[in-house]
Amino acid sequence: MGLPIERGLAKTFAGHIHWRACGPASGAQTVMISHINQQSSAVMVELLQALAPTFRAIAIDYPSHGHSDHIDWQPVIEDYARCVIEVMDSLGIAKAFALGEAVGAATSIALGANWPDRIQRVVPVNTPYFGDDVTATRDIADIAKVRPSDPTGFPAPRTIDFLLANDPEHAPMKPSQSWMDRINTAQLEIGRDRWQAMEALKRFDVLSVLSKVKCPALFLYGEHFIYGKHRALMQGKCPHARIETVPGGRFCMSWERATDIARHATDFLK
Repeated sequence: MGLPIERGLAKTFAGHIHWRACGPASGAQTVMISHINQQSSAVMVELLQALAPTFRAIAIDYPSHGHSDHIDWQPVIEDYARCVIEVMDSLGIAKAFALGEAVGAATSIALGANWPDRIQRVVPVNTPYFGDDVTATRDIADIAKVRPSDPTGFPAPRTIDFLLANDPEHAPMKPSQSWMDRINTAQLEIGRDRWQAMEALKRFDVLSVLSKVKCPALFLYGEHFIYGKHRALMQGKCPHARIETVPGGRFCMSWERATDIARHATDFLK
Protein backbone atom coordinates (compact mmCIF):
# COMPACT_ATOMS: atom_id res chain seq x y z
CA MET A 1 0.00 0.00 0.00
CA GLY A 2 2.90 2.38 0.61
CA LEU A 3 3.08 5.30 2.99
CA PRO A 4 -0.20 7.04 3.90
CA ILE A 5 -1.39 9.94 1.76
CA GLU A 6 -2.78 13.07 3.37
CA ARG A 7 -5.26 15.36 1.59
CA GLY A 8 -6.56 18.87 2.01
CA LEU A 9 -7.85 22.06 0.41
CA ALA A 10 -6.16 25.44 0.22
CA LYS A 11 -8.02 28.68 -0.51
CA THR A 12 -6.37 30.50 -3.44
CA PHE A 13 -7.13 33.20 -6.00
CA ALA A 14 -8.50 30.41 -8.23
CA GLY A 15 -10.78 28.92 -5.59
CA HIS A 16 -10.05 25.90 -3.45
CA ILE A 17 -7.06 23.88 -4.62
CA HIS A 18 -6.90 20.22 -3.62
CA TRP A 19 -3.59 18.68 -2.59
CA ARG A 20 -2.14 15.31 -1.67
CA ALA A 21 0.92 14.95 0.56
CA CYS A 22 3.22 12.29 1.92
CA GLY A 23 6.26 12.33 4.17
CA PRO A 24 7.27 14.06 7.42
CA ALA A 25 5.06 17.00 8.40
CA SER A 26 8.08 18.79 9.89
CA GLY A 27 11.85 18.61 9.76
CA ALA A 28 12.11 17.77 6.06
CA GLN A 29 12.50 19.88 2.92
CA THR A 30 9.43 20.16 0.71
CA VAL A 31 8.99 19.15 -2.92
CA MET A 32 5.97 20.72 -4.68
CA ILE A 33 4.76 18.48 -7.51
CA SER A 34 2.75 19.53 -10.58
CA HIS A 35 0.93 17.01 -12.77
CA ILE A 36 0.44 16.33 -16.47
CA ASN A 37 -2.30 17.84 -18.64
CA GLN A 38 -5.77 16.30 -18.14
CA GLN A 39 -4.62 14.33 -15.09
CA SER A 40 -4.49 15.08 -11.36
CA SER A 41 -2.46 14.47 -8.23
CA ALA A 42 -4.04 10.99 -8.12
CA VAL A 43 -1.47 9.90 -10.70
CA MET A 44 1.35 11.24 -8.51
CA VAL A 45 0.67 9.01 -5.49
CA GLU A 46 3.52 6.62 -6.28
CA LEU A 47 5.96 9.51 -6.69
CA LEU A 48 4.79 11.11 -3.44
CA GLN A 49 5.45 7.84 -1.64
CA ALA A 50 8.82 7.35 -3.36
CA LEU A 51 9.99 10.82 -2.27
CA ALA A 52 8.53 10.64 1.24
CA PRO A 53 11.43 8.88 2.98
CA THR A 54 13.55 11.98 2.35
CA PHE A 55 11.14 14.87 1.66
CA ARG A 56 7.72 16.26 2.43
CA ALA A 57 6.16 15.76 -1.01
CA ILE A 58 3.00 17.70 -1.95
CA ALA A 59 1.11 17.45 -5.25
CA ILE A 60 -1.68 19.86 -6.19
CA ASP A 61 -4.61 19.55 -8.60
CA TYR A 62 -4.70 22.50 -11.01
CA PRO A 63 -7.89 24.58 -11.09
CA SER A 64 -10.61 22.59 -12.92
CA HIS A 65 -8.66 19.35 -12.33
CA GLY A 66 -9.11 16.59 -9.79
CA HIS A 67 -10.88 17.84 -6.67
CA SER A 68 -9.97 21.51 -7.12
CA ASP A 69 -12.63 24.10 -7.94
CA HIS A 70 -13.45 24.62 -11.60
CA ILE A 71 -12.75 27.98 -13.20
CA ASP A 72 -14.64 29.51 -16.11
CA TRP A 73 -11.68 31.44 -17.52
CA GLN A 74 -8.57 30.41 -19.45
CA PRO A 75 -5.53 30.16 -17.16
CA VAL A 76 -1.89 30.53 -18.14
CA ILE A 77 0.97 28.42 -16.82
CA GLU A 78 1.89 31.18 -14.38
CA ASP A 79 -1.58 30.80 -12.83
CA TYR A 80 -0.84 27.15 -12.07
CA ALA A 81 2.49 28.22 -10.58
CA ARG A 82 0.74 30.85 -8.46
CA CYS A 83 -1.59 28.13 -7.15
CA VAL A 84 1.47 26.16 -6.03
CA ILE A 85 2.80 29.21 -4.18
CA GLU A 86 -0.55 29.92 -2.53
CA VAL A 87 -0.85 26.29 -1.41
CA MET A 88 2.62 26.71 0.12
CA ASP A 89 1.37 29.87 1.85
CA SER A 90 -1.67 28.04 3.17
CA LEU A 91 0.51 25.27 4.60
CA GLY A 92 3.12 27.63 6.05
CA ILE A 93 5.90 26.54 3.68
CA ALA A 94 8.44 29.30 3.08
CA LYS A 95 10.69 27.55 0.55
CA ALA A 96 10.46 24.40 -1.56
CA PHE A 97 11.75 22.52 -4.55
CA ALA A 98 9.54 22.27 -7.68
CA LEU A 99 9.08 19.09 -9.72
CA GLY A 100 6.57 18.35 -12.45
CA GLU A 101 6.01 16.46 -15.67
CA ALA A 102 4.90 17.84 -19.07
CA VAL A 103 2.55 20.75 -18.20
CA GLY A 104 3.93 20.25 -14.71
CA ALA A 105 7.44 20.74 -16.08
CA ALA A 106 6.36 24.09 -17.54
CA THR A 107 4.77 24.99 -14.20
CA SER A 108 7.99 24.12 -12.38
CA ILE A 109 10.01 26.27 -14.79
CA ALA A 110 7.61 29.17 -14.21
CA LEU A 111 8.00 28.71 -10.46
CA GLY A 112 11.78 28.83 -10.66
CA ALA A 113 11.75 31.88 -12.92
CA ASN A 114 9.12 33.98 -11.16
CA TRP A 115 9.46 33.02 -7.48
CA PRO A 116 13.23 32.73 -6.95
CA ASP A 117 12.85 33.62 -3.29
CA ARG A 118 10.51 30.67 -2.74
CA ILE A 119 11.77 27.97 -5.11
CA GLN A 120 15.26 26.65 -4.45
CA ARG A 121 15.67 24.08 -7.24
CA VAL A 122 13.56 22.80 -10.14
CA VAL A 123 13.21 19.34 -11.69
CA PRO A 124 11.25 19.50 -14.96
CA VAL A 125 10.35 16.00 -16.19
CA ASN A 126 9.63 15.42 -19.90
CA THR A 127 9.49 19.10 -20.79
CA PRO A 128 7.26 19.70 -23.86
CA TYR A 129 8.24 22.13 -26.59
CA PHE A 130 6.12 22.99 -29.63
CA GLY A 131 8.44 25.50 -31.27
CA ASP A 132 5.78 27.71 -32.87
CA ASP A 133 2.03 28.31 -32.94
CA VAL A 134 1.50 26.23 -36.07
CA THR A 135 3.19 23.19 -34.54
CA ALA A 136 1.37 23.69 -31.26
CA THR A 137 -2.02 23.89 -32.97
CA ARG A 138 -1.26 20.79 -35.04
CA ASP A 139 0.03 18.75 -32.11
CA ILE A 140 -2.93 19.65 -29.90
CA ALA A 141 -5.36 18.86 -32.72
CA ASP A 142 -3.70 15.46 -33.15
CA ILE A 143 -4.13 14.78 -29.43
CA ALA A 144 -7.79 15.84 -29.55
CA LYS A 145 -8.48 13.32 -32.32
CA VAL A 146 -7.60 10.43 -30.04
CA ARG A 147 -9.34 11.70 -26.89
CA PRO A 148 -12.98 10.98 -27.68
CA SER A 149 -15.96 12.91 -26.33
CA ASP A 150 -19.68 12.32 -26.15
CA PRO A 151 -21.99 14.48 -28.32
CA THR A 152 -21.94 17.25 -25.68
CA GLY A 153 -18.15 17.46 -25.55
CA PHE A 154 -17.81 15.57 -22.26
CA PRO A 155 -14.79 13.19 -22.15
CA ALA A 156 -15.46 9.55 -22.98
CA PRO A 157 -13.48 6.80 -21.19
CA ARG A 158 -10.78 4.98 -23.15
CA THR A 159 -9.51 1.43 -22.93
CA ILE A 160 -5.83 0.59 -22.75
CA ASP A 161 -6.10 -1.12 -26.15
CA PHE A 162 -7.56 2.06 -27.69
CA LEU A 163 -4.81 4.17 -26.16
CA LEU A 164 -1.96 1.96 -27.32
CA ALA A 165 -3.44 1.60 -30.81
CA ASN A 166 -4.17 5.30 -31.33
CA ASP A 167 -1.93 7.35 -29.02
CA PRO A 168 1.07 5.32 -27.79
CA GLU A 169 3.24 8.44 -27.51
CA HIS A 170 1.11 9.62 -24.57
CA ALA A 171 1.18 6.30 -22.73
CA PRO A 172 3.72 4.82 -20.36
CA MET A 173 5.76 1.91 -21.68
CA LYS A 174 3.61 -0.62 -19.83
CA PRO A 175 0.32 1.01 -18.80
CA SER A 176 -1.87 -1.00 -16.46
CA GLN A 177 -5.62 -1.04 -16.03
CA SER A 178 -5.15 0.73 -12.69
CA TRP A 179 -3.36 3.57 -14.47
CA MET A 180 -6.01 3.76 -17.20
CA ASP A 181 -8.77 3.85 -14.58
CA ARG A 182 -7.09 6.82 -12.90
CA ILE A 183 -6.70 8.63 -16.22
CA ASN A 184 -10.35 8.06 -17.13
CA THR A 185 -11.44 9.27 -13.70
CA ALA A 186 -9.28 12.39 -14.04
CA GLN A 187 -10.81 13.10 -17.45
CA LEU A 188 -14.32 12.87 -16.05
CA GLU A 189 -13.37 15.17 -13.15
CA ILE A 190 -12.15 17.85 -15.58
CA GLY A 191 -15.12 17.45 -17.89
CA ARG A 192 -15.45 20.01 -20.68
CA ASP A 193 -12.64 22.08 -19.16
CA ARG A 194 -10.04 19.47 -20.07
CA TRP A 195 -8.33 21.60 -22.74
CA GLN A 196 -7.52 24.48 -20.39
CA ALA A 197 -4.05 23.17 -19.53
CA MET A 198 -3.10 22.47 -23.16
CA GLU A 199 -4.16 25.98 -24.15
CA ALA A 200 -2.07 27.34 -21.27
CA LEU A 201 0.90 25.31 -22.47
CA LYS A 202 0.41 26.54 -26.03
CA ARG A 203 0.71 30.14 -24.79
CA PHE A 204 3.77 29.46 -22.62
CA ASP A 205 7.11 30.66 -24.01
CA VAL A 206 9.21 27.98 -22.34
CA LEU A 207 12.57 29.13 -23.73
CA SER A 208 12.08 32.75 -22.70
CA VAL A 209 10.94 31.81 -19.19
CA LEU A 210 13.65 29.18 -18.85
CA SER A 211 16.33 31.80 -19.51
CA LYS A 212 15.20 33.50 -16.27
CA VAL A 213 15.73 30.39 -14.12
CA LYS A 214 18.86 30.99 -12.06
CA CYS A 215 18.44 28.30 -9.43
CA PRO A 216 19.90 24.80 -9.94
CA ALA A 217 17.86 22.76 -12.42
CA LEU A 218 17.72 19.09 -13.39
CA PHE A 219 15.93 18.15 -16.61
CA LEU A 220 14.80 14.52 -16.78
CA TYR A 221 13.77 12.94 -20.08
CA GLY A 222 12.39 9.54 -20.86
CA GLU A 223 14.48 7.79 -23.49
CA HIS A 224 11.44 7.57 -25.79
CA PHE A 225 9.74 10.89 -24.93
CA ILE A 226 8.53 12.63 -28.10
CA TYR A 227 9.91 16.08 -27.24
CA GLY A 228 13.23 14.82 -25.90
CA LYS A 229 14.82 15.86 -29.20
CA HIS A 230 14.66 19.47 -27.96
CA ARG A 231 16.85 18.94 -24.88
CA ALA A 232 19.74 20.89 -26.47
CA LEU A 233 17.48 23.95 -26.81
CA MET A 234 16.67 23.73 -23.12
CA GLN A 235 20.34 23.42 -22.24
CA GLY A 236 21.14 26.46 -24.38
CA LYS A 237 18.65 28.63 -22.49
CA CYS A 238 19.67 27.25 -19.09
CA PRO A 239 23.39 26.43 -19.41
CA HIS A 240 23.81 25.56 -15.74
CA ALA A 241 21.10 22.87 -15.87
CA ARG A 242 21.86 19.18 -15.67
CA ILE A 243 20.10 16.95 -18.20
CA GLU A 244 19.66 13.23 -17.52
CA THR A 245 17.91 10.47 -19.45
CA VAL A 246 15.81 7.71 -17.89
CA PRO A 247 16.40 4.55 -19.96
CA GLY A 248 13.21 2.94 -21.21
CA GLY A 249 11.08 5.88 -20.11
CA ARG A 250 8.36 7.51 -22.19
CA PHE A 251 5.30 9.45 -21.02
CA CYS A 252 3.85 9.61 -17.50
CA MET A 253 7.21 8.61 -16.02
CA SER A 254 6.24 10.18 -12.72
CA TRP A 255 3.79 7.28 -12.37
CA GLU A 256 5.45 4.34 -14.11
CA ARG A 257 9.03 5.20 -13.11
CA ALA A 258 8.30 6.88 -9.78
CA THR A 259 11.20 5.12 -8.06
CA ASP A 260 13.65 6.19 -10.76
CA ILE A 261 12.38 9.77 -10.81
CA ALA A 262 12.62 9.93 -7.01
CA ARG A 263 16.18 8.57 -7.10
CA HIS A 264 17.34 11.13 -9.69
CA ALA A 265 15.54 13.94 -7.88
CA THR A 266 16.80 12.95 -4.45
CA ASP A 267 20.40 12.77 -5.61
CA PHE A 268 20.04 16.25 -7.11
CA LEU A 269 17.98 17.95 -4.41
CA LYS A 270 19.92 16.65 -1.41
